[in-house]
Amino acid sequence: MLALPALAAVVALAASAATPSAAATTPRTFRVDLFHTGTATTEIFSLDRLVLEPLPFPGRPDRPLDELGLGKYHFEVREQQGDRLLYSRGFASIYGEWETTDEARGLTRTFSESLRFPAPAVPVKLVVKKRGPDQTFREVWTLRVDPKDPFVDSAAPASPGPLLALQRSGSPEQKFDLLLVGDGYTAAERGRFEADARRLMKALFSTEPWRSRRADVNVWGLCPPSEQAGVSRPSTGLHRRSRVGASYDAFGSERYLLSFENRTLRDVASFAPYDALAILVNSETYGGGGIFNLYATVAARSAWAEYVFVHELGHSVAALADEYFTSETAYLPATDRVEPWEPNITNDPKAAKWADLIRPGAPLPTPWPKERFTLRAREIQAERKAIRKRNGPEREMDALFKAEQREETALLSPLSGQVGAFEGANYEAVGSYRPQADCIMFSRDPVPFCAVCRRTLDRVLDLYAAP
Repeated sequence: MLALPALAAVVALAASAATPSAAATTPRTFRVDLFHTGTATTEIFSLDRLVLEPLPFPGRPDRPLDELGLGKYHFEVREQQGDRLLYSRGFASIYGEWETTDEARGLTRTFSESLRFPAPAVPVKLVVKKRGPDQTFREVWTLRVDPKDPFVDSAAPASPGPLLALQRSGSPEQKFDLLLVGDGYTAAERGRFEADARRLMKALFSTEPWRSRRADVNVWGLCPPSEQAGVSRPSTGLHRRSRVGASYDAFGSERYLLSFENRTLRDVASFAPYDALAILVNSETYGGGGIFNLYATVAARSAWAEYVFVHELGHSVAALADEYFTSETAYLPATDRVEPWEPNITNDPKAAKWADLIRPGAPLPTPWPKERFTLRAREIQAERKAIRKRNGPEREMDALFKAEQREETALLSPLSGQVGAFEGANYEAVGSYRPQADCIMFSRDPVPFCAVCRRTLDRVLDLYAAP
């Protein structure tokens, strides 16, 4: 581990791979912290604070615009005078998920969010857009940002501890920078965090397209010490005040790990260059989560951590949808049937986004043993709920998942490699289709990302790293 207690040393490490001219001209990272408030039918944005982070902005200066069309939201930074577009990114949010839950029908809540971009030299207009019912983006909030505003906060936050360079492939400006943040690790467990981080990295870079793109990725680690080991799990009465605030039971889902402490998380993360975040939770209980351009989470000591880590990064890095359909979810079904924006699911098997990958003459929808799969999956779900209800040991859950994995692999492996439109995806058994019978976004089987998911990940990585 690198001993870098001073902020100046952290800046030096993060910039050390850049050329002298690049390091001298790269603007710092500007951050708008905002409040996202509302219900299932109302939505309000408001300013929290303007922050000038200590490090240079890590993104590629020659690729400031995001034209991939991913995300439930999209933000733009435009010059105040002339309206020239300077920077843009698609994203999703906790609020965007929560507003589709039953709770949002009767309760108003506020979530903290952040938008990061290169520090502007002149006043700019920040424009946030949201997809409408027809999936086109519509403006929902505008904010004037003056970089010379005296209330821009440039103070250094409290240090989260030494920055760990897990893999340094080059300048943050020319690489995809992935930051792993530990939560629920005590100061004495910092070594455990590093071991967990390196183990999960190994799993990630064993999977395509990450394996082929490894030289395009920097990986950094930060592990702010917690006073107690572990994180909150409210359904069992366990509560912790961990530094990053990760917790199980988000939206009432026992395995869903999220942090609602965005302000603290962003202050911790500001000590490293990053294009993507992953929170490694010090826990053996199965769990994780991933939201596009927000973060991924994983219970780093779970028996399934390697799979969950890669799966959740599929959500957070490439906006991939869940392709499974038998698990319970807190989200309410959509009231309309518009084509989803996620790249790996469709409502129309004959006009799929990945039609170019389907061989001519392939049957659409594509046959697969759906009834047999669904019946067994429902049985597994019932057993899983019974284990959690009596608070059974984690080894029982692991054994159940292992048995399910063996059965699903045997059932689906004969269809390996076939691209089509397989019914059952995005939490819906009927009317929603995925590209291949199996994929990391579909099951815990030892299979790769499907062709569509790999292609999307490549396109996102190209936005940050030179191909």
